[in-house]
Amino acid sequence: MENVFKKKDHSTFSWENLGDIKEGRENLGEGMPVLVYRLMQFTMLDVLTKDLGREKANGYLRAAGKLAGTEFARNSLDLTADLNTFVANLQKALEDLKVGILRIESIDDDAQNIVLTVAEDLDCSGLPITDETVCDYDEGFIAGILNEYTGKVYYVKEIDCWSSGDRVCRFKCTTEVQE
Repeated sequence: MENVFKKKDHSTFSWENLGDIKEGRENLGEGMPVLVYRLMQFTMLDVLTKDLGREKANGYLRAAGKLAGTEFARNSLDLTADLNTFVANLQKALEDLKVGILRIESIDDDAQNIVLTVAEDLDCSGLPITDETVCDYDEGFIAGILNEYTGKVYYVKEIDCWSSGDRVCRFKCTTEVQE
């Protein structure tokens, strides 16, 4: 008898491992409170920081965000669209998924330098003010999306954050290494 169950390695990410959420959550649905997401993210960060130190832990969040952004772009966005259409589709997708409200503040002609904001950001909107930026995962997520769409390597740095006292997260995205 053939084994109809295939062994999955959930420690290695693949889009298919996300499963069929509609089928699996027939009664509860696809939505969940932001509290649950943040509980997972911030407890994970706490454990990683205690084990590895703050800089390395934040680096892992950034790397996970980059992988997520890359896979999100590949599986959810039209990577062949012109820039204006791509941005509009990305804005709609992020708003529909309740990740945040994306706005482009500035972009140069060759899209080498972009400044964008995310209002009502999933990671930080409503957090206490600590005078620091906390959206390391978002930095990676945005970089992954831009890298996948353009074929260029983007470096993304959060320059304003709800936690630093602003009411939107502002990201500087460039193809040049930032400090």
